[in-house]
Amino acid sequence: MTSFFWICLLLGGGVVVLQLGASLLGLHHDAPHDTFGHGPASEGLQLLSVRALSAGVAFFGLGGLAALRSGMPFAVALGAGLAAAAVAAVGVAFLLRSMKRLEGDQSFVLKNTVGLSGDVYLSIPARRSGTGKIHLTVQQRVMELDAITPEHDIATGTRVLVIDAIAPATVIVVPQPLILKEGDSDD
Repeated sequence: MTSFFWICLLLGGGVVVLQLGASLLGLHHDAPHDTFGHGPASEGLQLLSVRALSAGVAFFGLGGLAALRSGMPFAVALGAGLAAAAVAAVGVAFLLRSMKRLEGDQSFVLKNTVGLSGDVYLSIPARRSGTGKIHLTVQQRVMELDAITPEHDIATGTRVLVIDAIAPATVIVVPQPLILKEGDSDD
């Protein structure tokens, strides 16, 4: 029975080592579906990825060997191996998902502000005669941007809608349209 656990340890560990070596040499691929067709690797825990499965197989062998060496019967060693495999597979899948999230481009893109609402921080002069400042949340962070308006002055604290983005960090805004609920009137 010991040989069964050794085979699992060597097979799973060998795949892990080969993947690590390929990654270090730049031979890995950045396929959007790094799993058996279960979507991008950055979504959810990909327990069926080759890395998670091979780590699970390796730790199954390691856990089973450790249990057998400590004098436990085969059935208990099998349970210990399965527990170790589950922990290893979930741990590797979690780490891979965390690393994929770090790879995403989080660069600020001014055009992503168009259509967003923000609040005037410094009043904005009418008819593009000067700039004010607005605060808005874009790409999961609060930004302060220069703002101009084609219409009337916009006072501090007014909710605005970004209608265009110009220059390196300037947006064109208008007062946020008031959205009436059904049954309300604008009297």
